[in-house]
Order: sequence, then structure tokens, then C-alpha cells
Amino acid sequence: MSNGQAETRHTARYREIATVLRRHSFGFLAGLIGAGRRNPFRRGDAASAPTADTSPVHVRRALEELGPTFIKFGQLLSTRSDLVPPALADELAKLQDAAPPVPTDQIRSVIRSELGAEPEELFATFDDEPMASASIGQAHTATLHDGTPVVVKVRRPGAVAQVQEDLEILRNLALRASRAWSLAREYDAPGIADEFAQTLRAELDYLQEGRNAERFAASFEGDPDIEIPRVFWDYTTSRVLTLERMSGMNVGDTALLDAVGVDRKRVARKGAEIVLKMTFEDRFFHADLHPGNLFIHEDGTIALIDFGMVGEIGEDLRGQLSAMFVSLVRGNAELLASALVNMSPGSGGVDRDLLRDDLAVFLARYRLRSLRETPFARMMAELFAILRHHRLRLPREMALLFKALLLIEGLARRLDPEFRLGEALEPYAERLARERVSASVLARRIARASADLGELMLEAPGVLRRLVDHADGDGLQVHLRAAELERLMGRAERIGNRLVAGMISAAFISGIGGLVSSERRWRSWENVMVGTGLGMIGTLGAYLALTSRRRGGRRLR
Repeated sequence: MSNGQAETRHTARYREIATVLRRHSFGFLAGLIGAGRRNPFRRGDAASAPTADTSPVHVRRALEELGPTFIKFGQLLSTRSDLVPPALADELAKLQDAAPPVPTDQIRSVIRSELGAEPEELFATFDDEPMASASIGQAHTATLHDGTPVVVKVRRPGAVAQVQEDLEILRNLALRASRAWSLAREYDAPGIADEFAQTLRAELDYLQEGRNAERFAASFEGDPDIEIPRVFWDYTTSRVLTLERMSGMNVGDTALLDAVGVDRKRVARKGAEIVLKMTFEDRFFHADLHPGNLFIHEDGTIALIDFGMVGEIGEDLRGQLSAMFVSLVRGNAELLASALVNMSPGSGGVDRDLLRDDLAVFLARYRLRSLRETPFARMMAELFAILRHHRLRLPREMALLFKALLLIEGLARRLDPEFRLGEALEPYAERLARERVSASVLARRIARASADLGELMLEAPGVLRRLVDHADGDGLQVHLRAAELERLMGRAERIGNRLVAGMISAAFISGIGGLVSSERRWRSWENVMVGTGLGMIGTLGAYLALTSRRRGGRRLR
């Protein structure tokens, strides 16, 4: 559907949004949605930018008035310290995803439609009074016929249609903002809108949440210190989710925890271990561990709930995460700059030299400390400030990962003020560093690079044919700047050298491994010759890597 068709279909909602924006000093944004014939800004006009009057409080209040989708968007932004400054993030964190309860007859209608019977037939007991009511759904307590206490989550009638309408509007606003403001283009506002849409649509599907819960349960099977609710699939659809009911003490109620004798230090350490295992071993983690989604039993067992927002770390992201932690541990600004640029969508315009210089200053502040002594939250706040300054944003999964780490550190420090996440994180960072230089990982990376190169070669003829056809038809316009071309050529040369060096290194490692495992080793002249050749190959690889790094470190004049 075109933007024009979407605007026509959502005219009433656009007008409602424009009214709220003007009420909270965001008249400059009202122009983005075509509210009125006069557009209050032009491309690049400084007057179109936000002013000091648009305080974080106004932003929060506007989002609250705009309803559930925009509240969810604000909550997401509150966790994106790579995108928004601390003052705004703190204010957006106050947004509450609460909503008036859905009338009982509507809830019963959804259950009847989805599960094929009245609640009284399906459950031994069912409480019409909701235990919680949010923008997407509400939860009711119930009991199965075998006596098992459960929670029945029911999606609000009309929630999908409302969310879909608002997501279309948000993306249209993002597109218009990108055309109007360079800042929105640099941050790829449409990309942010798409990431948010992906997250919110996943939360709308209760089948997916149920699968997430089962995946976590399988991962921690046999661990007596963590409890994951069981999913009852006979009473679950995309609109209704029935889970084992969890209960316990709130992590923030330290007085109650002390009164019943809970070892708070142990629980803090175990909570961190759970999240780190999810993140670095399972590569599948709970991304919304706020105090309401975590309970503590009297014996110190931790119970988790609400699995709608999760993150998953793929192979490429794991490699970038590995490079990031290695650079933090070793104080390598060049490696950290490369890792951040490589993982950041739309980072083509960043000045790598300035970024590297800022990161060098940042790393120098923590150089004399081990990771276990480093204040993790403060270090990440400084790193996020650098990302914002250079208009770099993290991919969705990486942002969720750091959100999860910061959330668990905050919860753990409530339990144990002396807790340091760096101490728990250090073994995982060291393991990532070892994996990064292992022969098997190098071999996999080279295999993936070779496969990508093969795909590129297969696609190249078609791309060239389309390019030639376009040139024959409308012609081509090419704009080159000498400085940019020089930088591009230099980068291409460095990439080529490093790829060759990587292949040589893999061959060197493989050859040495075979030679060392040989029973004859150096007893024959053939093995001596092979060893000499391997030494020359290793020297050549080291030379290429060293010259590539030296050239990469020079500033372009």
C-alpha cells in the first residue's frame, strides 16, 4: 500500500495525532503528517528541528495520550541509550503499559471463539476480574480441572487492527522525517520503525510467546535455582495463552526477603549467571527482565515470567560481539571502532578516524582496571554517548542484549549493593576472546566469506546486465569526491590484504596442526622442507596483516 493510500485510510487517526502533538509543543512534527496545507518546515530548515521547549516530560505525556502503540514505542526508546540521551530515556522509562479492563463479555467471547467452550467448562475456576490489564491483553487467574493454578492471558479485541494502523503511521512519519531532517536520515528512522514493528508484532502472537517459554524451560531443565512456567497448549492459541501461575516475592522488597532468610548475595549472583548463560551460551535471552517479570521464592529460587520480548544472537552478531569484548579487554580502539561500525546499520558516513580517537580516550579511562573491577553501567553509558555523537545505532538484537545486561545488573545491585556485573561477565569475555582466534572459528569465518564471495560472483552478471540496460535507457549519474574515492580504495585494499592474510593464517594453522600430529615430525627431510615452507607462509601472512593495519591507522589527508 502506498503512503498516500495509507494516509487516506487513516485520516481520522492522523488528525488525532496532530492535535496531541500541537498540544505538547510538537507543532513542527504535525507538519510531517500533512496536518493542514502549510508545511511548517523545509528540508534542512533549522526552524524545523526540536527546541528546548520540547522537554522529555512533554514527550512522555504526548506518547501517553497517543495510546498503547506509542507508549510501547516510548518504552522501547527508553532502553535505547544508543539513540536517546539519558534525560529522555529516564523520562520514557516512567511510561506505564496499563489500560482500562476489557468488559467481561468481550473476554469471554474471545475465549469461547478461540477455545470452543465457556470458561466454566474449560477451567475448574475462572476469575472474571483481571489480575492485570495492559495495552495488548489482560490476564485472569484460573484453575485447571486437575487443580493446577494457571494464568490465562487474553488478547484485547481490536488490538491487532489498532497496532497495525499505528505502525503504518509511525513508518510514514519516519519516512517523512528522513526526507526532512539529516539527523533522522543518519539514524535511519524508517529502520528504527521497522525494528519496533517487528518487536511489537511478536508480542501480539501468544503462540510465539508460548514457544519462547518452552525454549527457556528446555535450556534450564534440571537447574533447581530457576523456574519457568509450563505452557498448557490445549488452552492456548494466538489470542489466548494459558501458563502455570508463578508467585513469589518482589526483587525490590529487600525487607521481606531478609525477614524470610533469603540469601540476597547468592540470588543476585545466580540471577546474573542465568542471564549470562542465556546470552553467551544459549544465544537466546529474555529481553524484558524488569522487577515485575521476576519473582523470588523463600528458598532463593528465581521464577521468570512474560516471554513476549526476547533476543537471539546469530553467528555474525556473535562475531561482532566477540570483537567488541576483545577490544574492551585489550584496550584496542581500532578493533572496537571496526566492530561498532560493522554492526551499525547505515554507518557509511561515519568518520572512522575521529571515532577511533574518541574510543581511545574512552578505553584509556578503564585501561588499568580488569573487567571485574569496571563499573559496567557507567562504562556502557559513556560508550552509548560516543555512539550517539557519531550517529551510530546498534542493531535490534545487540540493543536488546545490552538492555538485558543493564537490567540484570540493576536488579542484582538491589539485592547486593556490592555486586559487579563485570566480575560475572569476565569469564564469558575471556572465552569469547579465545574463540575469536581459534582455528575452527577462523575456518568457519573463511568458509562464510568464500560462500558470500561465490554468491556475489553468481549475482554479478545479472547486476551488470541491469546496470548496462539502465545506462542504455535513462543513462547514469555518478558523483565522486576524490577524498571519498581515496578512502574507499584504501579500505578495499585493506580488506583484500586481511582476507588473504586470513586464508594464509588458516593454511598455516592447519599445516602446523598436521605436522605436529605426525609421528615422524622432523625426522625426514620432507617434513623439514614443509616446516620451512609453513614458516615462510606464516611470515607472509603476518606481513600482510601488519601492513594492512598500519595503512588503516593512517589518517587520510
